[in-house]
Amino acid sequence: MKAIEFEPGWKFRSAPVAPLLVPLLRAIRQSGSLAAAAREIGYSYRHVWNLLGEWNSRMAQPLVELERGRGARLTPLGMKVLELEQRARARLAPHFAELSREFERELNGEGTALRLSVYASHDLALERLPELAEGAIAIELQFHGSVESLEALARGDCDLAGFHVAEQWQTPEILQRLEPGAHKLIGFALRDQGLIVARGNPKGIQGLRDLARPGLRFVNRQRGSGTRLVFDQLLTRAEIGGGSISGYPREEFTHIAVATAVADGSADVGFGIRAAAERLELGFISLVTERYLIACRADRLESAELKKFLALLRGKPFKALLAASPGYDNAITGRVMEVAEGLAGPRPARRSAA
Repeated sequence: MKAIEFEPGWKFRSAPVAPLLVPLLRAIRQSGSLAAAAREIGYSYRHVWNLLGEWNSRMAQPLVELERGRGARLTPLGMKVLELEQRARARLAPHFAELSREFERELNGEGTALRLSVYASHDLALERLPELAEGAIAIELQFHGSVESLEALARGDCDLAGFHVAEQWQTPEILQRLEPGAHKLIGFALRDQGLIVARGNPKGIQGLRDLARPGLRFVNRQRGSGTRLVFDQLLTRAEIGGGSISGYPREEFTHIAVATAVADGSADVGFGIRAAAERLELGFISLVTERYLIACRADRLESAELKKFLALLRGKPFKALLAASPGYDNAITGRVMEVAEGLAGPRPARRSAA
């Protein structure tokens, strides 16, 4: 059976946006010519001309400027449409990927296979785990904040909860949701977190204190996410108030969404993992090493599902994936730990936060 894919769709109330609109705008931005853009997407010049006329009318202002002898170029509104579409894709991609896997499992009659429900804070390596697990165990992965994931585990809504903490830091929001003895922690990976900046770091950002500079635009992670907890702890340690940072209230729900905001120029700097910056060829300033951990009920460790899961983490394919991912370390990967050991970490954070 062919792979199933979900795509974000646009509409204005009851009027759907033509599916050609975004590909057409991208092609115009690339070629600077409406005729060349029409050829690239496989439609006639007249058809794309009519399409633009329709949507210029709906938007009450033009998306594209056409000038005789000068070709075509996107207006600020046209550029904003592409920016928002890219941001939506970055935010929704992990959720669409899990929906695709769920539909494929159901259509292929895999409903009786061993499966684990995982609620977890967003991570690029974790995104790949269901794919690596195919044939051994079905991993039903949903991305939520660290706090929300642990609360779902406490309610019995999931089997595993992924979260992360900076090494040797006390994080009350995490600690109060874990019960020593009742819970065990499984090491997933060590990760580098820091500031994601534009390629070449044109703003000359060196550390946290630069975030309060006038005119600098920041993009944050959502409240309740592990990354937001780490970032707020860094600010507290550096005695920097969130209110002094322009863009502190702006929230994105994945590391890639943060990196995309920096890449498309709608923000100058964000906080996230090195791997997200590397994927979009952005700059990165490392601030802290953190442990990404997976919590489970202690009485589930001997289940067939958990044994399969641990074998997956300890296997060569996943270790190779981590080795190829910038900013990851497999020193704790696949290790089962008590709560205190898992949260303590073997060494202090390696870099200054200021």
